[in-house]
Amino acid sequence: MRDPSPYRVCFVCTGNICRSPMAESVLRAHAAEAGLDGLLEVDSAGTGPWHEGDGADRRAIDVLTAHGYEQDHIARQFRAEWFERLDLVIALDSGHLHELRALAPTPHAAAKVRLLRSYDPDADHDALGGLNVPDPYFGGLDEFEECLEMIEAASGGLLDAVTEAIDASEKGAQKGAEKATGKAAGKTAGKTAGKTAGSATVESASTADGPDAEKESI
Repeated sequence: MRDPSPYRVCFVCTGNICRSPMAESVLRAHAAEAGLDGLLEVDSAGTGPWHEGDGADRRAIDVLTAHGYEQDHIARQFRAEWFERLDLVIALDSGHLHELRALAPTPHAAAKVRLLRSYDPDADHDALGGLNVPDPYFGGLDEFEECLEMIEAASGGLLDAVTEAIDASEKGAQKGAEKATGKAAGKTAGKTAGKTAGSATVESASTADGPDAEKESI
C-alpha cells in the first residue's frame, strides 16, 4: 500500500501567468488520462510577485482552450519553504533553474529542480536557447502556440518519470508494510510459544506437586 501523500510537482516560470500555468494544465490533463488521479498533485508558481492574485494571461487561456485543456488559475510566487513538501520543481528556462536552486535551503532540495525540456528526448541541447521554453509574453498567439508545443513535447517524458517514481514509492511502501506485518507475526508467534511453554511448565509443576508426586517421595 502506498503512502497516502501524493507525488507533488510544481512548474515555475517568471510571473506565473503564461508558461507555468500552461504546463500545469497539460500535465494535469495527461495525468488524468493515465489514471493518476489522487496520486499526483500539480500546481505552478512564479519566481517573482508581479502578478500575484491574477489569472492566467488571456492568450494562454485561449490557446489552452483551443487545444482542449482546462485551467482555473491564480498566480502566486514560489516560496523556499515549499521545497520540503514538493517532489519535483520544474523550471521553464535556465534562468528559473538557477534562481530556484539558489533559493533551495539544502542540496537535496536543489536536486529537485529540473528543466522541463530535459524530459523531451527530441530537444536539441545545443540549439540557440538550449532547453529553454521561450517567454511568449511579448509575442502573439503564435508564440503561445509554440510554447504549448514545447510543453506537450516534454510532458510525455515527465509523466513517465513521475509514474516511475510513484510506482517505486508504492513498491517501497508495500515492502515496508510486509516487513512490519512479518515482524508483528513473529512477535505474535513468539508470545504464543511463550504462553504454551509457560502452560506446560505450570502443568508439569502441578503434577510434580500433586498427590502422586507426594506418594513417590514417600
